[in-house]
Amino acid sequence: MKVEFITKADLIEFKEEISESLTTSIKEFKPKKWLRSKEVRKMLGISPGTLQNFRINGLIPHTKIGGTLFYDYDEIIKVLKENKSVN
Repeated sequence: MKVEFITKADLIEFKEEISESLTTSIKEFKPKKWLRSKEVRKMLGISPGTLQNFRINGLIPHTKIGGTLFYDYDEIIKVLKENKSVN
């Protein structure tokens, strides 16, 4: 059985590798431009009825093509930012 020791320098190098990997992953993440109702409900943690109320009251803009509703990701983020409360 071979025994290996981990040095502080090894840990620092490992930390830098993980940090670089996470930074790259975050930069590469690009959400879809158009989301369907299920994706919006999951993103916001709301029920189908709540999403319907948001649409009816004009809170969340949407586009309907055929029988499918689409929501612009950027518009949802904009609505969230505009309705953000600071306590």
